[in-house]
Amino acid sequence: MIKKQYNKKPYGTWKSPITGELIAGKTVSLNPLKIENNNFYWLESRPSESGRVVVMRQSEGKTEALTPLGFNVRSRVHEYGGGAALITNGTIYFVDYDTQQIFCQKPNKIPYAITKSINSRFSDMEFDCVRNRLICVQEDHSKDGEPLNKLVAVNIRSGIIEILDDEHDFVSSPRIDKKCNNLAWLTWDHPNMPWDGSTLWTSELSDDGLLKKKKIVAGSYEESIFQPEWIDKEKLIFVSDRSNWWNLYEYTDQNILSIYLDDAEYGLPQWAFGMSTYGITGDNSIIAARNQGGLCQLGIIRNSNFEVIDLPYTDFANICVNKNKVMFVGSSSTEVPQLVCLDISSGDYEVLRYSSKVIIDTGYISEAIQLQFSTSEESISYGFYYKPKNLEYVASANELPPLIVRGHGGPTGFSSASLNLSIQFWTSRGFAVLDVNYRGSSGFGSKYRKALNGKWGVSDVDDMVNGALYLVKKGKVDKKRLIIRGGSAGGYTALAALTFRSLFSAGASHYGIGDLMSLSRDTHKFESRYLDTIIGKLPENENKYLERSPINYTNQLRCPVIFLQGVDDKVVPPSQAESMVRALKSGGVPVSYLSFEGEGHGFRKDINIEKALIAELTFYGRIFNFEPDNVLENLKIHNY
Repeated sequence: MIKKQYNKKPYGTWKSPITGELIAGKTVSLNPLKIENNNFYWLESRPSESGRVVVMRQSEGKTEALTPLGFNVRSRVHEYGGGAALITNGTIYFVDYDTQQIFCQKPNKIPYAITKSINSRFSDMEFDCVRNRLICVQEDHSKDGEPLNKLVAVNIRSGIIEILDDEHDFVSSPRIDKKCNNLAWLTWDHPNMPWDGSTLWTSELSDDGLLKKKKIVAGSYEESIFQPEWIDKEKLIFVSDRSNWWNLYEYTDQNILSIYLDDAEYGLPQWAFGMSTYGITGDNSIIAARNQGGLCQLGIIRNSNFEVIDLPYTDFANICVNKNKVMFVGSSSTEVPQLVCLDISSGDYEVLRYSSKVIIDTGYISEAIQLQFSTSEESISYGFYYKPKNLEYVASANELPPLIVRGHGGPTGFSSASLNLSIQFWTSRGFAVLDVNYRGSSGFGSKYRKALNGKWGVSDVDDMVNGALYLVKKGKVDKKRLIIRGGSAGGYTALAALTFRSLFSAGASHYGIGDLMSLSRDTHKFESRYLDTIIGKLPENENKYLERSPINYTNQLRCPVIFLQGVDDKVVPPSQAESMVRALKSGGVPVSYLSFEGEGHGFRKDINIEKALIAELTFYGRIFNFEPDNVLENLKIHNY
């Protein structure tokens, strides 16, 4: 047997085919919309077109983009959007990003605007076929102060908007039964986020389409409801976390019955509209995605059992069901996200679309290893560990790899074991990565999710630190080259760890938060009271905000940091990053700052996604004195 010959090079210097260009320009995101008359519709976000989102269709094996140039299917309600398109009888109703108005696109026709409310945004559309109207969410920005969120009906012909419910701070998920006699929807009020507590309402519809006999079905200030769906006019399915886990329930004959109790999640934190974790088949069975600690299964729930469907995926997103067909986005630790159609009757499935057509040798793919480790307050935290892996290289026996500790956003998001090329970008170059599901993450029940309440900037930081220390103690990584990075809320956790702990040697903040008081004043309505829960109400807890804000303790931050920020970010404004950068520059700390025109909260343009990755790699190379395979020559590091 011929022994494989490896090149011996230091960690971080390995050449990799998983480039910033591949991730940015040759990868799309996929979101199922509907199966109708054997046609499959989905949304496709394209970094190569500045993040433009288009409606796609596959019919009889032919795949085509239906959204004409000049249109971008994306809502800005709550800033995070979602729910921007609806398909009915081949007609597409969609929200255009530039105008935020609802357009109608009939088959083979040019889209035309239905609404002309220039100070409003729309999302989460449902079709009322009896009254020829759309029921949806309107976010009205016409008055000073907070925008008003309303449940409205939009006449398809005239564009006239009729208010159905405007009594709550937030509304989502309008769902109408098949005969258009009954409507269900969700509401919640400040300071709650929808995963803290929300209310499920139903109402009969009068002949003229108004609500009558409006009533509360489920939910409370402390019970979170997710994704209501009608089976018929007398039976409503929904997800509730009343048992600690987001499980499925049925409302019928004025009673709520458990469909299947399980120590796993069948719901998600509702950061965006139109999220779906289950669907109803032609025989009224339920196809659902079951998430336990970031590892998912797809199964059929019937006769109080969850029957696992044998599929080669460990993550299932955006479940869309029509009769015996199921469409979803599936992925695993070795498979990129892909749009899949499953035939329940036969068990056969086919891939309709891959998020990336580039085939990567598995010799460059580091598979996730699920970890749990002890942390503060005698608690357990979780994460996925990725070893450095590259089929061409090894490091010397006496060298340990640098570790990147990665924090997801939210902070109620979660990290899964699915193939993430942005992680493989690092591992294939010789970095180890720990993707942490710190306290506050979803996928572990509401008690774990709520364990961060009042403790943001403390418990999450402890979990990131203790995860890194766990790997150091196991002899897996180099204690002198520990890096922490994160985006949005994960960016705040990274900055807090760098400021208030002394473990990490470098860090990266992607549109992260440095000033909590400023965030409480400047952020958008959806999250404007979020900090009440995860830190405390103002003004009585002002000291906590000040004590946990890295901007107030930059004298304690002595290690290098790179900041990457979208100029048009409305969630975490650029002033957050800029104030941190100024303080670090004046304090003599090595710091780099890149801002990106035309980007909001998260980068969508291929050129910017690529530049951000290469800039971060270049930054670590200079700080730790190694030469990466790709560098941004003009990266400026102040005080370096």
